[in-house]
Amino acid sequence: MSAHIHSETPAHPGRPGQPERRTFDTDGPGHTARIGRRLSNTLEPGDTVLVSGDLGAGKTCFIQGICAGLGVGEPVTSPTFTLVNEYDGQPGRVPVAHFDLYRLDSPDSVLDLGFDEYVDTCVCLVEWGDKFPEIMPSDAITVHIEIGEGTRRVLGITGDPGLVSDLDEEGAS
Repeated sequence: MSAHIHSETPAHPGRPGQPERRTFDTDGPGHTARIGRRLSNTLEPGDTVLVSGDLGAGKTCFIQGICAGLGVGEPVTSPTFTLVNEYDGQPGRVPVAHFDLYRLDSPDSVLDLGFDEYVDTCVCLVEWGDKFPEIMPSDAITVHIEIGEGTRRVLGITGDPGLVSDLDEEGAS
């Protein structure tokens, strides 16, 4: 099962810092998680992934895929009430901070969680990160998930070309 992939070239393809956008049409939760797992191959401490979409779109499913790829062995659930979950991957891998900003109402409430400290030392995975763009890293990878027919989803992933250019299904596990 392969995703339909579309790439949009930036206005100035050779200019550093120009984000690339990839679009994936997935056929279910497992497929959505596999794309997250594929993205995990490029993530390092200091990378932030902002995941947005309606309730039930598959934000946590996508993040579970990233965490699986980073070697997180414990169950990954949305921190809706705890606001942030911390995970350690396999030895030698990076720590993960998983945020859910749905219930927060101001950028200050996010900063009060120590968000800016996590950004420097962890891979930060942020559900509802689009709520407070003014405090998010300017180089964050953004993932917007739209609900399609049944279990189908459309994932729009935008970020540094070095991080998002190799997200095809080849080699994804």
